[in-house]
Amino acid sequence: MKISINSKCICGSDKKYKKCCKELHDGKPAKTALELMRSRYSAFALCKVDYIIKTTHYENPEFTLNKKRWQNDIFNFCSYTDFKNLEILESEDGQEESFVTFKATLYQNNLDASFTEKSRFLKVDGNWYYVDGIFL
Repeated sequence: MKISINSKCICGSDKKYKKCCKELHDGKPAKTALELMRSRYSAFALCKVDYIIKTTHYENPEFTLNKKRWQNDIFNFCSYTDFKNLEILESEDGQEESFVTFKATLYQNNLDASFTEKSRFLKVDGNWYYVDGIFL
């Protein structure tokens, strides 16, 4: 997927991409777990593989030191997935641990692959990271 910096951000925030997720993709730290969640969704949609890896906590089940394989896995997922919509259902903010429940509408090979997840995020050294999630 391609997006103009002046287009509406794919994360559903109603902001332009350049004033939303692009800032985080370019290195600005997320202020909240919800902000990180939105930026990771748009990173998957835009196939920003290194950003996804950079914002994944080492306790995540898919975390691996084999970065090349991990990059390929993420790239393949992004390449074969059509990201349609992100809907935030709930956000629970904490100082060091937060949760975001969302519904992602997406398609793979023209088949509905949408899911709802409650994601867990941890703040480490002032930065938020995605740890894991439970499908609902």
